[in-house]
Amino acid sequence: MHSSINFWVRHMMVSKVRGRFTKWTGTIEMDEASPANSRVEVQIDASSIDTKEEKRDGHLRSPDFLESEKHPQIAFRSTGVEPNGDKRFNVKGDLTIRGTTRPVVLDVEYAGRMKDPWGGERAGFSARTSLDRKDFGLTWNQVLEAGGILVGDRVEIDIEVEAVKSKAAKGGGT
Repeated sequence: MHSSINFWVRHMMVSKVRGRFTKWTGTIEMDEASPANSRVEVQIDASSIDTKEEKRDGHLRSPDFLESEKHPQIAFRSTGVEPNGDKRFNVKGDLTIRGTTRPVVLDVEYAGRMKDPWGGERAGFSARTSLDRKDFGLTWNQVLEAGGILVGDRVEIDIEVEAVKSKAAKGGGT
């Protein structure tokens, strides 16, 4: 409820189209004493893409882009965590979109953790990355009559996570 996976991409080279994924799950195994031993896994329902424009969302689900019927999941699995300043980390991992897996690095800020009013524990993270959609086989585009292209190649990703410590992890990490 307090987490989101958002993105934006240039449209017609002059404006930004913003969107999000509304259905996803993830697991964080955090080792505060030794961050390199931490792990992250996320599975995103590709059909849950939402840009607040139904026709565009349908096109993004189609074989021109995510091909969500054939490739229903977008997945991220961390391969390494490195400190990068105070409460900052580079989380390296493999991102799979449309059946193509490529390495990416998330710039992560750890906001800390605290007890919630219901006796649980929560931790906050913000993450960003940028990727070239063509690296994942998302090559559809349209050349504009005035020059340029309809859809930019760079996709900027912005993630906000409020993780809740599982009951099974009460003695261990978040």
